[in-house]
Amino acid sequence: MICGPFLPLPLSRARGPFTHTEWIFELKWDGFPALAYIDNGRCRLVSRNSNHFRSFPPLTDSIASALGSPSAVLDGEIVCLDEDGKPQFRDLLFRRGEPRFVAFDLLRLNGEDLHYTPLIERKAKLRGIVPQKNDRLLYCDHVLGEGEGLFELACQQDLEGIVAKRKYDPYIAERARWLKILTLRIRSGSVAKSCSSESAAAIRSIRSGMAVRWRVKLSRNVRT
Repeated sequence: MICGPFLPLPLSRARGPFTHTEWIFELKWDGFPALAYIDNGRCRLVSRNSNHFRSFPPLTDSIASALGSPSAVLDGEIVCLDEDGKPQFRDLLFRRGEPRFVAFDLLRLNGEDLHYTPLIERKAKLRGIVPQKNDRLLYCDHVLGEGEGLFELACQQDLEGIVAKRKYDPYIAERARWLKILTLRIRSGSVAKSCSSESAAAIRSIRSGMAVRWRVKLSRNVRT
């Protein structure tokens, strides 16, 4: 039996992208933030205001059946993706597309409380239980250190932005820092101009991962 409810971490706003070895960076999803409670083959999706999302029964069934664990609490976002793999908020709002759940954090796993576990370790555990090939439950990958390179990718693909998180922080509001960095949706340019080869490869992996998992048609003009 999973106890709760859990309190999602707040998301503050940063002025612009940055590069720092103590931070990880993820793409920002334009959807409904939610916690997924999975227990005994069932899943509940709960909003940041502790309201239950009751209009996504096929999605909750898919999450429960796809997850490689009988009991877990995931932090993530409900999204609708277009044919290019980009989030479409209006499709989600008006229920015009197939909803998916993008998981980016793990709060509890088979009775183990992970609040005090460093973020980078929680993400490793999360990657281990989310199937690599599933259309409804998706793992949100990240880049280590190179926020500016990932931000350029977000600008190129006309996405909402990125999220910066300190990689060793626990899942505790008083001790963790999550920052959203929004694009202007009008910028363009080459990706990772000043990134290290390792970070640029990670950014390409995120892009190609989108292409493989969601069959998108993203551009391939990445320069390192």
